[in-house]
Amino acid sequence: MKEKLNNYLGSDLMAGLVVFLVALPLCLGISLASGAPLFAGVIAGIIGGIIIGVISGSSLGVSGPAAGLTLIVFIAIQDLGQRFDLFLVSVVLAGIFQVILSYIGAGKIAFYFPSSVIKGMLAAIGIIIILKQFSHAFGIDKDYEGDFSFFQPDGENTFTELLKVFDFINFSAFLIGIICLLILILWEQKYIKKITFLSQIPASLICVMVGIIINEYLPADVKLQQEHLVKLPVSNSVGDFLGFFTFPDWKGLSNPIVWKTALVLAVIASLETLLCVDATDKLDPEKRNTPSNRELLAQGIGNIVSGLIGGIPVTQVVVRTSANIGAGGKTKMSTIFHGILLLVSVAFLPNILNKIPLSALAAVLIMVGYKLAKPSVFKAIYKDGQDQFIPFLITVVAIVFTDLLKGIGIGLVIGLGYVIYNNFKSSVSWFREGNNILIKFNKDVFFYNRAELVKIFTSVKEDDSVYIDGSSVDFIDHDIFMVIEDFADSAKNKNIKVELNGITHRKLNYRKSNAIVSKAIVSQQRMGCPEITGKS
Repeated sequence: MKEKLNNYLGSDLMAGLVVFLVALPLCLGISLASGAPLFAGVIAGIIGGIIIGVISGSSLGVSGPAAGLTLIVFIAIQDLGQRFDLFLVSVVLAGIFQVILSYIGAGKIAFYFPSSVIKGMLAAIGIIIILKQFSHAFGIDKDYEGDFSFFQPDGENTFTELLKVFDFINFSAFLIGIICLLILILWEQKYIKKITFLSQIPASLICVMVGIIINEYLPADVKLQQEHLVKLPVSNSVGDFLGFFTFPDWKGLSNPIVWKTALVLAVIASLETLLCVDATDKLDPEKRNTPSNRELLAQGIGNIVSGLIGGIPVTQVVVRTSANIGAGGKTKMSTIFHGILLLVSVAFLPNILNKIPLSALAAVLIMVGYKLAKPSVFKAIYKDGQDQFIPFLITVVAIVFTDLLKGIGIGLVIGLGYVIYNNFKSSVSWFREGNNILIKFNKDVFFYNRAELVKIFTSVKEDDSVYIDGSSVDFIDHDIFMVIEDFADSAKNKNIKVELNGITHRKLNYRKSNAIVSKAIVSQQRMGCPEITGKS
């Protein structure tokens, strides 16, 4: 056991380093796009790693500032008159709301999302990462790191931006990006993994080091400028460093915009976290289950602390989580370690980290995206059947062309539609032999089965005998009962004999054999009816 923990520790430290390298530019980019101070994103990353990492029950989930909250944060700060200190009150309140949600058991919401939709979310995020980081790999850094929206503020979209890549390419960044991507591909090969020494060095660390070295030795006229490198705030003294922190102005408690913002943040951040938790558990090689209510508690406490010291809101994030899993993370120590590295780096190493080319980090993220959306993922889900593949594919397309929550919503509607359709097609069977008709309810029947039942009743002729068997189901919708009742009333005028078994006006959710409107005289076995019309 001790040896296993030691092995885990080594893997976690390496994975934590990789997540740190991925998270650093994302923290800065998201805070910049949010209209918040740059350091606010770093604070959120540190809190997401250390505070939430310690409290959370997730072994692999990594929390930090999320791209999905960028627009909400930006608008809120604008509405509050550019008062970031007032916005921080909203972050604290949002955390309190999340703590309350955890205690009322809101974490179970995650269980209501179909696996096909969650898998679609992961694949979509992988595709978006590749599409968005492609331009950074070419040295085009006009859009912030972590921009996952399809429509961009500059009037471009994900695809039109790609079409302009060759018009603005920076060849030094492109060279570094290509070399780093080749290193990452090389490190995935079996012969490298067989070499113990090399296999234990994270490929992403090699990429970063190679990127720095190449740029340092490039001629001055082609060397990458600061706009193409990591931009970490630099402090020259302890006083400068402490000046990076902002504290909430509690006068904001009397501002209704602050409360409204807090509620929106709590709901959206909680939903994104729960979706990520579900996705993380599916990616986890050891298939561990994360206690969702505890995760909401951890996120709530994290947001309270983040708001108190000047950080933007945090959620559990798929990009950093998948990077953690891909880098071999085993326990929450990788998450905590990445938070410690963020803290140490901004305090002591900003000048060194500001030499990292964004194109090198783009290569790392492109590989993360590929692992989420590689062709084998699509093939495996395609083999699971149309009812899984169609919601999966629609979720992927919807997220790529809109955003995370809208895409998930569309995928959920499509998935629910398939559930209803499949239930509709298999809930009712009917058979005819001569003048004898058997209508059998195979599953619980709902209002959407009414149209097919009316269609069956329309085919009944004079002098037919109809036997309706609902004995094997637990629930019959009121609308279904009313259709049967209307048919039974009209059947008297057409000399149609109707017999019911297990049909009640308010059928309970457990079988009650004595709740029968009328006993059947002719059983299904006596009728011996071959199926000639099929299932509906």
